Amino acid sequence: MENQNPVYILTNYLNTTLYIGVTNNLLRRIYEHKTEENKSFSQKYKLNKLVYFEITESIESAINREKQLKNWKREWKLDLIKKVNPSFKDLSEDIGLSIELIDAESSSA
Repeated sequence: MENQNPVYILTNYLNTTLYIGVTNNLLRRIYEHKTEENKSFSQKYKLNKLVYFEITESIESAINREKQLKNWKREWKLDLIKKVNPSFKDLSEDIGLSIELIDAESSSA
């Protein structure tokens, strides 16, 4: 997932709040969200469940897509997620992030 310029959507356990972000390394960024390395909006609202991502051609297109999605109505965002992930499953393991690794890191902190 390195250098593929993904745009991603996170939510919390109850799927009540959405966070849209962009990165050049999805695996690393989701790891940071899950281990709460950064004091941020996503940490405050416990947004660490990856429910959607899409790969863009460049960082510029990723940023433009992020801005576009952030301007969408909540209903449109939910419809987008449901098209590819109707059960709002955490996609972290699908991108290669080991939950055991996260648990080990969290317990040693």
